[in-house]
Amino acid sequence: MSESLLFLPGLLCDATLWRDQITALAPLVAIEVADLTRDDHLDDMARRVLATLPDRFAVCGLSMGGYVALALMRIAPERVTRLCLMDTSARPDTAEQALRRRRLIAASGGKTAAETRFRGVTPRLLPWLLHRDRLADAPLVEAVMGMAERVGREAFLRQQTAIMNRPDSRPWLPAIAVPTLVAAGRDDILTPPEHAAEMQALIPGARLHLIESCGHLAPMERPDEVSAMLKSWLVAGV
Repeated sequence: MSESLLFLPGLLCDATLWRDQITALAPLVAIEVADLTRDDHLDDMARRVLATLPDRFAVCGLSMGGYVALALMRIAPERVTRLCLMDTSARPDTAEQALRRRRLIAASGGKTAAETRFRGVTPRLLPWLLHRDRLADAPLVEAVMGMAERVGREAFLRQQTAIMNRPDSRPWLPAIAVPTLVAAGRDDILTPPEHAAEMQALIPGARLHLIESCGHLAPMERPDEVSAMLKSWLVAGV
């Protein structure tokens, strides 16, 4: 294949989120991983990404990355060849979710590195991200926490601002006209499977794939299944 594939990481994630998929899919497609740390609005993230990519590309976004993928579909749908929305939602934040984000911001430490060491993802938050059976997987936990530390507090604040101000994308979903795969961990707490099913029902021809015994970070929790799923999506369309 000559197609390009863009991976869009989630909040406090970097290219490590997609490390296994990059290895598995590199023989098939040219891969880019977006830097979503520099802007505090989803549309600005999308426009920055568009400025660095080929004219046409496939896109796969997880969580916040899925919000950016939907922004891409609003801003430049003609450039996207196929779409994968993973562990994400088309809904805006509820009042409860926005309050939780503000509390996380308040608890994230001082304004400078000299004031505090930003951890981002603490053991207290891991049950929201990983399936309960993987909370004792030390290498996985270390990788998740390492991503958060690399992204850092200032980018975390920008990302949370962008997420809290995202629109309700559901009205735009019926206009999506590319092969679309919607995937989610069966046990995802943050963006539960009913959010995935809602998007699949609204996007014409979309396929739904639920990943068993999996939380919010499917590419790291179930790397082989996610890689196989994405390979099928790239080769067959959905």
